[in-house]
Amino acid sequence: MFFYLSKIFWFFAQPLNFVILLLFIGVVAGLLGRRRVFMSCATVALLILVLGVWTSLGAMLMTPLEDRYQRPEPPAAIAGIIVLGGGFEGAINLARGGYELNSGGDRFVETAILARRYPEAKVVVSGGNGSMVLDGEGDADTAPRLLEALGVERGRLVLENRSRNTYENAEFSKQLVAPQPQDTWLLVTSAFHMPRSMALFEKAGFKVTPWPTDYRTSGEEGVGVFADNAIDSIQNVTLGMREWIGLLAYWLSGRIDEPFPGPSDG
Repeated sequence: MFFYLSKIFWFFAQPLNFVILLLFIGVVAGLLGRRRVFMSCATVALLILVLGVWTSLGAMLMTPLEDRYQRPEPPAAIAGIIVLGGGFEGAINLARGGYELNSGGDRFVETAILARRYPEAKVVVSGGNGSMVLDGEGDADTAPRLLEALGVERGRLVLENRSRNTYENAEFSKQLVAPQPQDTWLLVTSAFHMPRSMALFEKAGFKVTPWPTDYRTSGEEGVGVFADNAIDSIQNVTLGMREWIGLLAYWLSGRIDEPFPGPSDG
Protein backbone atom coordinates (compact mmCIF):
# COMPACT_ATOMS: atom_id res chain seq x y z
CA MET A 1 0.00 0.00 0.00
CA PHE A 2 2.86 2.39 0.85
CA PHE A 3 4.31 1.89 -2.63
CA TYR A 4 1.06 2.72 -4.43
CA LEU A 5 0.19 5.69 -2.22
CA SER A 6 3.65 7.17 -2.67
CA LYS A 7 3.44 6.83 -6.47
CA ILE A 8 -0.02 8.41 -6.67
CA PHE A 9 0.93 11.26 -4.35
CA TRP A 10 4.12 12.03 -6.25
CA PHE A 11 2.35 11.98 -9.62
CA PHE A 12 0.34 15.03 -8.55
CA ALA A 13 2.98 16.65 -6.33
CA GLN A 14 5.92 16.81 -8.73
CA PRO A 15 6.32 20.39 -9.98
CA LEU A 16 5.48 20.06 -13.68
CA ASN A 17 2.44 17.85 -13.10
CA PHE A 18 1.27 20.19 -10.34
CA VAL A 19 1.62 23.16 -12.70
CA ILE A 20 -0.43 21.35 -15.35
CA LEU A 21 -3.10 20.56 -12.75
CA LEU A 22 -3.23 24.19 -11.63
CA LEU A 23 -3.53 25.41 -15.22
CA PHE A 24 -6.29 22.90 -15.92
CA ILE A 25 -8.22 24.05 -12.84
CA GLY A 26 -7.60 27.66 -13.84
CA VAL A 27 -8.90 27.17 -17.37
CA VAL A 28 -12.04 25.44 -16.10
CA ALA A 29 -12.55 28.19 -13.53
CA GLY A 30 -12.12 30.84 -16.24
CA LEU A 31 -14.71 29.18 -18.46
CA LEU A 32 -17.10 29.15 -15.50
CA GLY A 33 -16.49 32.84 -14.81
CA ARG A 34 -14.52 32.26 -11.60
CA ARG A 35 -11.91 34.91 -12.31
CA ARG A 36 -10.38 34.89 -8.82
CA VAL A 37 -9.75 31.14 -8.94
CA PHE A 38 -8.33 31.48 -12.44
CA MET A 39 -5.92 34.23 -11.39
CA SER A 40 -4.84 32.36 -8.25
CA CYS A 41 -4.05 29.16 -10.14
CA ALA A 42 -2.21 31.02 -12.90
CA THR A 43 -0.15 33.00 -10.38
CA VAL A 44 0.89 29.95 -8.38
CA ALA A 45 1.75 28.02 -11.57
CA LEU A 46 3.88 30.92 -12.83
CA LEU A 47 5.63 31.25 -9.47
CA ILE A 48 6.51 27.53 -9.43
CA LEU A 49 7.95 27.73 -12.94
CA VAL A 50 9.95 30.90 -12.27
CA LEU A 51 11.44 29.52 -9.05
CA GLY A 52 12.09 26.11 -10.55
CA VAL A 53 13.59 27.23 -13.86
CA TRP A 54 15.23 30.60 -13.26
CA THR A 55 16.60 30.32 -9.72
CA SER A 56 19.02 28.08 -7.83
CA LEU A 57 16.20 26.59 -5.74
CA GLY A 58 16.95 23.12 -7.07
CA ALA A 59 20.62 23.31 -6.11
CA MET A 60 19.70 24.61 -2.66
CA LEU A 61 17.42 21.59 -2.15
CA MET A 62 20.01 19.14 -3.44
CA THR A 63 23.26 20.36 -1.87
CA PRO A 64 22.48 19.41 1.77
CA LEU A 65 21.51 15.93 0.58
CA GLU A 66 24.64 15.53 -1.54
CA ASP A 67 26.93 16.79 1.21
CA ARG A 68 25.49 14.58 3.94
CA TYR A 69 27.69 11.55 3.24
CA GLN A 70 31.23 11.94 1.95
CA ARG A 71 33.06 9.29 -0.03
CA PRO A 72 35.65 7.61 2.24
CA GLU A 73 39.17 6.52 1.43
CA PRO A 74 39.02 3.32 -0.64
CA PRO A 75 39.12 0.27 1.67
CA ALA A 76 41.96 -2.21 1.25
CA ALA A 77 39.50 -5.01 0.54
CA ILE A 78 35.73 -5.43 0.34
CA ALA A 79 33.25 -8.27 0.23
CA GLY A 80 31.04 -6.64 -2.33
CA ILE A 81 29.44 -3.66 -4.05
CA ILE A 82 25.73 -2.87 -4.02
CA VAL A 83 24.41 -0.54 -6.70
CA LEU A 84 20.84 0.68 -6.49
CA GLY A 85 18.73 0.83 -9.62
CA GLY A 86 17.61 4.02 -11.28
CA GLY A 87 20.31 4.41 -13.91
CA PHE A 88 18.76 2.83 -16.99
CA GLU A 89 16.01 3.74 -19.47
CA GLY A 90 13.88 0.72 -18.71
CA ALA A 91 11.22 1.14 -21.40
CA ILE A 92 13.79 1.74 -24.15
CA ASN A 93 15.95 -1.18 -23.08
CA LEU A 94 12.95 -3.50 -22.94
CA ALA A 95 12.06 -2.59 -26.51
CA ARG A 96 15.55 -2.40 -28.01
CA GLY A 97 17.55 -4.78 -25.87
CA GLY A 98 20.39 -2.38 -25.13
CA TYR A 99 21.67 -0.66 -22.03
CA GLU A 100 20.73 2.98 -22.48
CA LEU A 101 21.61 5.06 -19.43
CA ASN A 102 19.59 7.95 -18.02
CA SER A 103 20.83 10.87 -15.92
CA GLY A 104 21.51 8.49 -13.02
CA GLY A 105 23.73 6.24 -15.12
CA ASP A 106 26.85 7.30 -13.21
CA ARG A 107 25.84 4.70 -10.62
CA PHE A 108 26.70 1.90 -13.04
CA VAL A 109 29.80 3.56 -14.46
CA GLU A 110 31.14 3.93 -10.91
CA THR A 111 30.18 0.34 -10.13
CA ALA A 112 32.16 -0.92 -13.11
CA ILE A 113 35.19 1.10 -11.95
CA LEU A 114 34.92 -0.32 -8.43
CA ALA A 115 34.49 -3.84 -9.78
CA ARG A 116 37.78 -3.47 -11.69
CA ARG A 117 39.48 -2.08 -8.57
CA TYR A 118 38.22 -4.96 -6.42
CA PRO A 119 38.29 -8.00 -8.73
CA GLU A 120 37.27 -10.46 -6.01
CA ALA A 121 34.21 -8.52 -4.83
CA LYS A 122 30.65 -9.55 -5.56
CA VAL A 123 28.51 -6.99 -7.38
CA VAL A 124 24.87 -6.77 -6.29
CA VAL A 125 22.51 -4.95 -8.64
CA SER A 126 19.27 -4.11 -6.83
CA GLY A 127 16.37 -2.77 -8.83
CA GLY A 128 13.21 -4.00 -10.52
CA ASN A 129 10.59 -2.03 -12.39
CA GLY A 130 9.40 0.65 -9.96
CA SER A 131 6.74 2.14 -12.23
CA MET A 132 3.01 1.64 -11.73
CA VAL A 133 2.05 2.31 -15.35
CA LEU A 134 5.09 2.07 -17.63
CA ASP A 135 6.26 -1.29 -18.89
CA GLY A 136 10.03 -1.37 -18.57
CA GLU A 137 12.97 -3.63 -17.90
CA GLY A 138 14.28 -3.59 -14.34
CA ASP A 139 17.83 -2.35 -13.84
CA ALA A 140 18.96 -5.71 -12.49
CA ASP A 141 17.85 -7.30 -15.78
CA THR A 142 19.63 -4.69 -17.92
CA ALA A 143 22.83 -4.29 -15.88
CA PRO A 144 24.53 -7.58 -16.84
CA ARG A 145 24.67 -6.52 -20.50
CA LEU A 146 26.46 -3.29 -19.61
CA LEU A 147 28.69 -4.60 -16.84
CA GLU A 148 29.83 -7.61 -18.84
CA ALA A 149 30.64 -5.32 -21.78
CA LEU A 150 32.77 -3.27 -19.36
CA GLY A 151 34.69 -6.32 -18.22
CA VAL A 152 32.80 -7.50 -15.13
CA GLU A 153 32.40 -11.27 -15.18
CA ARG A 154 28.84 -12.56 -15.06
CA GLY A 155 29.69 -14.96 -12.23
CA ARG A 156 30.37 -12.02 -9.90
CA LEU A 157 26.91 -10.52 -10.35
CA VAL A 158 24.10 -10.99 -7.83
CA LEU A 159 20.85 -9.77 -9.38
CA GLU A 160 17.92 -8.57 -7.27
CA ASN A 161 15.11 -7.67 -9.66
CA ARG A 162 12.06 -7.64 -7.37
CA SER A 163 12.49 -4.34 -5.53
CA ARG A 164 10.33 -1.35 -6.46
CA ASN A 165 11.70 1.22 -4.01
CA THR A 166 14.66 1.83 -1.73
CA TYR A 167 13.06 0.07 1.24
CA GLU A 168 12.79 -3.11 -0.82
CA ASN A 169 16.34 -2.60 -2.17
CA ALA A 170 17.66 -2.90 1.37
CA GLU A 171 15.45 -5.76 2.50
CA PHE A 172 15.87 -7.94 -0.58
CA SER A 173 19.61 -7.30 -0.93
CA LYS A 174 20.18 -8.44 2.64
CA GLN A 175 18.18 -11.60 2.01
CA LEU A 176 20.25 -12.40 -1.07
CA VAL A 177 23.77 -11.92 0.28
CA ALA A 178 23.37 -12.69 4.01
CA PRO A 179 26.18 -10.25 4.97
CA GLN A 180 28.55 -11.12 7.80
CA PRO A 181 29.37 -8.51 10.49
CA GLN A 182 33.05 -8.38 9.54
CA ASP A 183 32.38 -7.82 5.83
CA THR A 184 32.74 -4.46 4.10
CA TRP A 185 30.11 -3.65 1.50
CA LEU A 186 30.11 -0.47 -0.58
CA LEU A 187 26.74 1.11 -1.33
CA VAL A 188 26.67 2.96 -4.66
CA THR A 189 23.84 5.36 -5.40
CA SER A 190 23.30 9.00 -6.31
CA ALA A 191 24.68 11.39 -3.69
CA PHE A 192 21.31 13.06 -3.15
CA HIS A 193 19.76 9.64 -2.50
CA MET A 194 22.41 8.47 -0.06
CA PRO A 195 20.86 9.69 3.25
CA ARG A 196 17.64 7.74 2.73
CA SER A 197 19.50 4.72 1.35
CA MET A 198 21.95 4.52 4.24
CA ALA A 199 19.15 4.85 6.80
CA LEU A 200 17.14 2.06 5.19
CA PHE A 201 20.10 -0.32 4.96
CA GLU A 202 20.98 0.37 8.59
CA LYS A 203 17.35 -0.22 9.59
CA ALA A 204 17.44 -3.53 7.72
CA GLY A 205 20.54 -4.55 9.67
CA PHE A 206 22.82 -4.43 6.66
CA LYS A 207 25.95 -2.42 7.48
CA VAL A 208 27.26 -0.67 4.36
CA THR A 209 29.83 1.98 3.52
CA PRO A 210 28.50 4.92 1.48
CA TRP A 211 30.02 5.47 -1.94
CA PRO A 212 28.09 8.43 -3.39
CA THR A 213 28.22 9.29 -7.07
CA ASP A 214 26.07 11.09 -9.66
CA TYR A 215 26.43 14.56 -8.13
CA ARG A 216 24.03 17.15 -9.59
CA THR A 217 25.46 20.29 -7.94
CA SER A 218 28.86 21.82 -7.30
CA GLY A 219 27.84 22.70 -3.74
CA GLU A 220 28.78 26.32 -4.39
CA GLU A 221 25.68 27.63 -6.17
CA GLY A 222 24.15 29.55 -3.24
CA VAL A 223 21.17 31.84 -3.78
CA GLY A 224 21.01 33.13 -7.31
CA VAL A 225 19.19 33.36 -10.62
CA PHE A 226 20.00 31.74 -13.96
CA ALA A 227 22.57 29.53 -12.18
CA ASP A 228 21.97 26.56 -14.52
CA ASN A 229 20.15 25.66 -17.71
CA ALA A 230 16.38 25.47 -17.45
CA ILE A 231 16.03 21.70 -17.81
CA ASP A 232 18.67 20.88 -15.17
CA SER A 233 17.20 23.47 -12.80
CA ILE A 234 13.67 22.09 -12.87
CA GLN A 235 15.00 18.54 -12.69
CA ASN A 236 16.97 19.39 -9.55
CA VAL A 237 13.87 20.92 -7.97
CA THR A 238 11.93 17.77 -8.81
CA LEU A 239 14.60 15.40 -7.47
CA GLY A 240 15.19 17.51 -4.37
CA MET A 241 11.50 17.73 -3.53
CA ARG A 242 11.02 14.01 -4.06
CA GLU A 243 13.94 13.13 -1.81
CA TRP A 244 12.95 15.48 1.03
CA ILE A 245 9.33 14.28 0.86
CA GLY A 246 10.58 10.69 0.76
CA LEU A 247 12.69 11.23 3.88
CA LEU A 248 9.73 12.73 5.72
CA ALA A 249 7.35 9.96 4.63
CA TYR A 250 9.76 7.19 5.56
CA TRP A 251 10.41 8.78 8.95
CA LEU A 252 6.71 9.29 9.72
CA SER A 253 5.98 5.70 8.69
CA GLY A 254 8.75 4.38 10.96
CA ARG A 255 10.89 3.01 8.14
CA ILE A 256 13.82 5.23 9.14
CA ASP A 257 14.71 6.63 12.56
CA GLU A 258 15.61 10.23 11.67
CA PRO A 259 14.07 12.75 9.25
CA PHE A 260 17.55 13.67 7.95
CA PRO A 261 19.89 10.73 8.58
CA GLY A 262 23.63 11.31 8.64
CA PRO A 263 26.89 9.63 9.63
CA SER A 264 26.60 10.81 13.24
CA ASP A 265 23.15 9.31 13.70
CA GLY A 266 24.12 5.65 13.64
